Amino acid sequence: MASRRSLLAASLGASALGAFGLRDAAHAQPGFPNKPIRIIVNNAPGGVGDLVVRLTAQKLSKAVGQPVVVDNRAGAGGILAGNQLMASAPDGYTLMTSGNATAIRPSLFKSYPFDIQKDFASVTTLAFFPIAIVVASSSPLRTAADFLRQARQDGGNMNIGTIAVGSTQFLAAEMFKSLAGSPATTVPFNSTPQLINALLRGDVQVGFETLGPLWSQMQGGELRVLAVTQAKRVVNLPDVPTLIETGLPDFDVASWNSLVAPAGTPIEIRQRLSREVNAILRMPDVEKILLEAGVEPRGSTPEDLDALTAKEMERWRVVIEKAGIEKQ
Repeated sequence: MASRRSLLAASLGASALGAFGLRDAAHAQPGFPNKPIRIIVNNAPGGVGDLVVRLTAQKLSKAVGQPVVVDNRAGAGGILAGNQLMASAPDGYTLMTSGNATAIRPSLFKSYPFDIQKDFASVTTLAFFPIAIVVASSSPLRTAADFLRQARQDGGNMNIGTIAVGSTQFLAAEMFKSLAGSPATTVPFNSTPQLINALLRGDVQVGFETLGPLWSQMQGGELRVLAVTQAKRVVNLPDVPTLIETGLPDFDVASWNSLVAPAGTPIEIRQRLSREVNAILRMPDVEKILLEAGVEPRGSTPEDLDALTAKEMERWRVVIEKAGIEKQ
């Protein structure tokens, strides 16, 4: 009679073949996973970030033949979720969402309890969330060039709306002002609906926000997109230029999220999970769902995520210092 382990290995092999095609046998980690995997999410349910995680979890469960449970632990700037992860065994069965917000926090807080490069072990990026520069449809600003010119020539009369001090959107606006030499004022709001209402009322002239929460107003004609802040044009907005094209070299900013494990999780397990998730993110149905939500699915190796995290930590440390944002 076949052992439980051999049956599990056969099941995993069949699942992988069915979902992704033939793989190198070395990719299989015998015995892993043999119980449910938990993904701790450091924000509340809902929103495009949560959509990415839940869609990935659903597909990952089918791929590995085990339940993948999404556990939302919002609050305290990601500290609650981080504590949960650090209390977990480094065996690959507990993961946590991370991303650029986590890379920013050490520069925002006087006392941040984690060394994210030592306490967390990288698995893979999940998705990038392009940031759009938008105006009300009634705005006289018609192009990205119009925006850049007015920000430079009449920035003292320009308010740029974003969400939350310290968010990627807020810091992208601060970075824009620094590189463009603009005296514009950045106005943070508590939520995207507040930002949209301020744009429509004319309280702020321009908004920096991720695409997902803006889709309905963009499609309804209430908001117009002038540019995106990442290096490449957005797939679903091929006619919208980047700030680089508009005249700000090297301006490449997007929000992103990722998966990490507790420090000490074996690299073989993290690489296995990375391969599975990367394959999921390349599935046509997954790409379609996420692109339509204003999200660009993009996986990575653990090593590439290490490099991205280090780069983002340093980049935002400099931006925060230049902007004079006091640590909380």
